[in-house]
Amino acid sequence: MTTADLIGKILQLVGGVAIFAAVVGLILFFIDKAPKRGRDVLQLIAFLAPAVILLGIGLVYPAIRTGIAAFANKSGEFIGLDNFVWMFTQPEALITLRNTIIWVILVPTISTVIGLAYANFIDRSRGEKIYKSLIFMPFAISFVGAGIIWKFVYEYRPEGRDQIGLLNQIMVWLGQEPVLWLQTAPMNTILLIIVMIWVQTGFAVVVLSASIKGIPAEQLEAAELDGTNGWQRFTNVVLPGIRGALVVVVTTISIATLKVFDIVRTMTGGNFETSVVANEMYTQAFRALEPGRGSALALILFVLVLPIVVYNVRVLRKQKEIR
Repeated sequence: MTTADLIGKILQLVGGVAIFAAVVGLILFFIDKAPKRGRDVLQLIAFLAPAVILLGIGLVYPAIRTGIAAFANKSGEFIGLDNFVWMFTQPEALITLRNTIIWVILVPTISTVIGLAYANFIDRSRGEKIYKSLIFMPFAISFVGAGIIWKFVYEYRPEGRDQIGLLNQIMVWLGQEPVLWLQTAPMNTILLIIVMIWVQTGFAVVVLSASIKGIPAEQLEAAELDGTNGWQRFTNVVLPGIRGALVVVVTTISIATLKVFDIVRTMTGGNFETSVVANEMYTQAFRALEPGRGSALALILFVLVLPIVVYNVRVLRKQKEIR
């Protein structure tokens, strides 16, 4: 990039900011000149309108187009439910759906259980901040970065060559032959799931630990005076006290797991029976040039996410009514 190009980019950036500031200034000016009776309504409309317009352009309109495309072929001709029939009849598509279900069952469950145990054990212990930082670090890494790190862990080299993959080096030390970890189904799906658990557990620890600290110390002391042991205090005092946080953690991790794409794409590309719905959606729409099938997979993904969101809203609403 030349100096002139750089200066041009800077001028474009400054010009864009100036235009934005001018538009906001004009909106505020006209609102200030409006009659006092309708000023509050005008302010509400003026500040919400851009967000609503962008939401419609960036979310609602694409969602409608996706819903229409799910019932059409690559030429845009209406074909009814053929794309959905393909999803539930082709072996590759069924493997994708199976893998997605396995991911959604294992990742939220294991991440939440490990996170809850870790948060409970390190609560009010020495070095708590250090322990939390160590387990939270993976959550700060992008899924692509995590995939690359663990791809090196699972890396394979033929027998007789130096192993750069930690797992295969351990196998060699134990006198075993190196294994094609990422090419062996269904073990490779479990290995990819481990990466997601490694990333999400830090989130579970931070949220649940904060929730545990919010439990009044008087409740725990009263339970201890009643002669309860540690497990009884955990099940009868701690768990009910952090139920809302548990719902949030499980819901958030479940939605992130349903949308997982980066880890699969980075580590296996969806090959060797490791594809999931989000990855297959991309593959069909942009690799196989079948936008109808990709749109159908997107609708299935939406249907899978919707019950989780509805359940989360209902639980939080009930808790709000109780308070």
